[in-house]
Amino acid sequence: MQNYKRIAVLMCLDAVLAGMSVILAYYLKYGSTWMIEYRIQSLSFGALAIVLSIACLYGFKLYNRVWEYASIGEMYSLIKALGLGIFLAYAVTWLFVDRAISFSTMIWTFETLLLGVGGVRFTWRMLRGHVIKQQTDDATVTRNAMIVGAGSCGALIVKEMMQQSSARLKPVCFVDDDRTKLHCGVYGIQVEGSRHDIPEMVDRHHIDDIIIAIPSASSEELEPIVEMCKKTPARVRVVPHLNDVILGKLSIKDIVQVDVEELLGRDPIRMDLVEAASYVTKKTVLITGAGGSIGSELCRQIALHQPNLLLMLGHGENSIYLIENEIRQKYPQMAIETLIADVQDMPRMDQLFKEYRPDIVFHAAAHKHVPLMECNPAEAVKNNIIGTRNVASCADRYSAERFVLISTDKAVNPTSVMGASKRIAELIVQSFSKDSSTIFAAVRFGNVLGSRGSVIPHFKKQIMAGGPVTVTHPDMIRYFMTIPEAVQLVIQAGALADGGEVFVLDMGKPVKIVDLARQLIRLSGYEPEIDIPIVYSGIRPGEKLFEELLTDEEGLTSTMHERIFIGKPSIIPKLVLDMQLIKLEQALGGSDQIIREGLRQLVPTYQMAPYEAKEKQTVTEVGEKQLSLV
Repeated sequence: MQNYKRIAVLMCLDAVLAGMSVILAYYLKYGSTWMIEYRIQSLSFGALAIVLSIACLYGFKLYNRVWEYASIGEMYSLIKALGLGIFLAYAVTWLFVDRAISFSTMIWTFETLLLGVGGVRFTWRMLRGHVIKQQTDDATVTRNAMIVGAGSCGALIVKEMMQQSSARLKPVCFVDDDRTKLHCGVYGIQVEGSRHDIPEMVDRHHIDDIIIAIPSASSEELEPIVEMCKKTPARVRVVPHLNDVILGKLSIKDIVQVDVEELLGRDPIRMDLVEAASYVTKKTVLITGAGGSIGSELCRQIALHQPNLLLMLGHGENSIYLIENEIRQKYPQMAIETLIADVQDMPRMDQLFKEYRPDIVFHAAAHKHVPLMECNPAEAVKNNIIGTRNVASCADRYSAERFVLISTDKAVNPTSVMGASKRIAELIVQSFSKDSSTIFAAVRFGNVLGSRGSVIPHFKKQIMAGGPVTVTHPDMIRYFMTIPEAVQLVIQAGALADGGEVFVLDMGKPVKIVDLARQLIRLSGYEPEIDIPIVYSGIRPGEKLFEELLTDEEGLTSTMHERIFIGKPSIIPKLVLDMQLIKLEQALGGSDQIIREGLRQLVPTYQMAPYEAKEKQTVTEVGEKQLSLV
C-alpha cells in the first residue's frame, strides 16, 4: 500500500475510534439519557476530539512510524499526542461551548481512545510478527541459530530474524553468562545456559550457526567464548564492535557469509545415502588426499555411516591434523588412523595396504591447479598418474572390494597437462577393472564451489580487498557443484559401480564465470562495476572456454539415479598401457615438451593450446553442445 493511502486509512480509523471513545465516555458518565441532556456538548466535544487528536497524532509523526518495529518510545509518543489532543478538545469545549463539561468525561475519553488507538497498532504488530514468524518457520531452507549474549544487540538480531520473511536463520536459544537472565525469554526465545553449556546445547538443538552478539566485549573477553564455540561443528559469526562500525573501521557487511549454494543457479542436488552408503558400514575405508576439500568432506560423510576403521591418508601434515581433530571430536568412539604418506612412494603404499587391508578406497589425492601443472608437468605425471597407478595396484594386490577415483571434466578432450594426467588416471583405473576382483570406477564432475584454490575463495579475497575481481574471459563457462554434492556423487558411484565405469553428474546448465563473479559481489553487499570493478585478465595456459563431460566414444547411459549417468568404458589393454606408462616415466627426465608429447601418445585428444582456435565460439553454441549431453 502506498504511504499516503496508508495514512488516510489510519486517520479514518482513528476518527472512528475517537468518536466511539466520546460516546462511551458520555454513556459511562450519564447513562442512556446523555443524548437528550448533553447533545450539543457531546457533539462539540466529539468533533473537537476527532480533529485535534488526528492533528496531534500527525504532528507527533505517528502516522509515519513503522508499527511492526514499535516499542516503548512509540507508546510514550502516543500518550503525549492523544493526551494533548483530548485536553485541547476539553479546554475549547469548556471555554466556548459549555462550562458544565465534566473533567471525568475527558479522562474516560482519553483512556478509551488510548486503548483503542494503541491496541489497534500493537495488535497489528503482533499479528504481523506472528505471520512472518510462521513464514520463517515454514521456510524450506532454515538453519538453527544460537545467539551468545541476551543483551540489546542479541535481542535486535533475534527480532530481525523473526521479522524477515526471507530469513534463513531461525533463532532457537540464547546463551548468556548473566545468571539473572537464565530461563528468561527475549522475544519468546529462552536463555538456556552460559558459555560453558554451548557444546551441549549445539548438540541438543542441532545448531548450525552461533552468532556472538556482544559488540561491547574486548578481544580478551571474546577469546574464551570463541574457543568454546570452536569445539562444536557450528559456523561461528561475531557481530563487529558498534564503535568500529560508526568510525568506518568495519562494515556490517563484514559479518555477511555467502552461502555457495546461492551461486549454483539451480537447486542443490540431495541424495539419500542411507542405503547407498551401506557398503562402507563396518568396513575399513581408506581416503587418500584426506586433507583436501573433497577428501576431508569424504571423511565427514563416510564417518556418518560407521566404518569399522577410517584411514585418512595425506601428504600435508597440517591438513590431516585438522581433519583428524574434527572427526575425533565429533565421533570420539570411531576407530581412526592418520597416515602421512605420498602416493608416489610405492613401497610406502604397499606397506600401508599390507598392514591395514582396506576394503574400500577413495582416491582423492591429486594435483588439480591447471596453470601450476602447465609449468610443472613432471609433478602432474608423478602425482596424478604414477600415484594413481600405485594406489590402484595396491588395491588390486590386496583385494580391496572397491576403488573409486576422483576425476574431473577437464579430463575430456584435455587442453591442459592436469586434464591429460587425470584422463590417463581414468584409463589406469579402467584397465585394472578388466581382470581384477576389485570393482574399479571413476567419478567425473565439474568445478567445485568453495574448494581450496578454486575461483570462489579467490573472488572473495579480491572483494574483501575492495577489488577488482579478475575474470579470465567474458565468455568462459563452467559446470559447478558444491563440495557436499561432489562427495555424495562419489559415495553413490561406489554403490552403483560394476567395474570400469566413469560416472558423471547432471549438474544443470553451465554458468558463465563473469555472471558468477557479479552474483558473488551482490551477495557480499556490493554493486558490480560500481563498488567492485571486474577486469579481464586473459585465458591462462591450459584453460579453455568450456568443459565437456564425456568423450565422443564414451556415450551416455542412465542409472537408477536420475541425476547420475555412466560413460561407457574405453579400456586400453593393461599390457599396452603399462608399456606406454614406462615410456612416460622415462620422459620425466627430459624437457617439459617431451613430457607433453608422452601425454599426447596416451591421450590422442590432448591439445596443448586449442583455446586460441575455439575462442570465437559463441556462448550459445557452447551451451547447446553441453546441454545435448545430459
